[in-house]
Amino acid sequence: MPKAPTVEDVALAAGVSRQTVSNVINTPGIVKEATRERVQRAIDDLGYRPHMAARRLRTRRSSTIGIHLDPYAGGISGVVLDRFVHALTERAGDRGMRIQLYAARSPDEEIARMGELTDGGEVDAVVITGTFHGDPRTRWLAERNVPFVAFGRPWGADDVESPAHLWVDVDGAAGTRAATQHVLEIAGPRVAFLGWPAGSGTGDDRERGWREAMAEAGATGERIACEESVGLARAATAVLLANGGAVDGIVCVSDSLAIGAHLAAAAAGRPDLPVVGFDNTPAAEAIGLSSVEQLPEQVASGVLQLLMGPSGSVVEPRLLAAGEAHVLVEPRLVVR
Repeated sequence: MPKAPTVEDVALAAGVSRQTVSNVINTPGIVKEATRERVQRAIDDLGYRPHMAARRLRTRRSSTIGIHLDPYAGGISGVVLDRFVHALTERAGDRGMRIQLYAARSPDEEIARMGELTDGGEVDAVVITGTFHGDPRTRWLAERNVPFVAFGRPWGADDVESPAHLWVDVDGAAGTRAATQHVLEIAGPRVAFLGWPAGSGTGDDRERGWREAMAEAGATGERIACEESVGLARAATAVLLANGGAVDGIVCVSDSLAIGAHLAAAAAGRPDLPVVGFDNTPAAEAIGLSSVEQLPEQVASGVLQLLMGPSGSVVEPRLLAAGEAHVLVEPRLVVR
């Protein structure tokens, strides 16, 4: 079998010293960009992979990123986080990093688990998901100087120019704005919004996109709300359609609610009523519903960019200018 490439092989191919190669692998921030790119090209061309055990002993880093694994709750829309974790694992592997999954049933339990992992040196950084107003996890991580990125914004007064922490999120308002504009174009001005009860950061953000598109078009539509449930969405939509039925289409905060709305419309004799969901799950695809896709693969790339830089292979403390501490991924509308 061919001999695996060594650090010396990389150094020779890049025309640099062995120490420079080591610096690019372990502390890329101290190497000039042009040199770093030349070494990285040599690494890629040769297929070099650092010896992880020796690297951990030398750098006192685990080369591991921890992420909370949500409990299985069934339903329709959970596949988004599954795709995100899968993509994060793949992309982290490309950078010489591993993903450590951990389970917790509450924020307090998650904090305790993160404490065990960071105190024991098992992870170099953490990725959290499902942020919310007053999230104690972000405060705990910041107070202990643990490098972390959130899939979900801080939900503060100024999340963009002066965010409370590094974050990546999907522009929910942009998604529902595009969905609403689509329904206005193909159906008519009376577009309803089926959302979650007020107070959810994600839900309120998606509702904002609907309101903005309706205001721009000079249109009006009813806002109805229910918890995340196909059955509750079906019941709420049935009431809406029974009260005169003055609805040209419905934009929904999730695919679960969209499926419920579609079932209610079909039962009311309006199976062709345009209904658009959010998440583009296999369930929405199977019954032919249009939906907004979050693109979690792009979210995963954004998370690693904030944690490790554009091409870094280790987690390093990063000082970011205003506006550079977040990545906002624009979703795409999938029309069926």
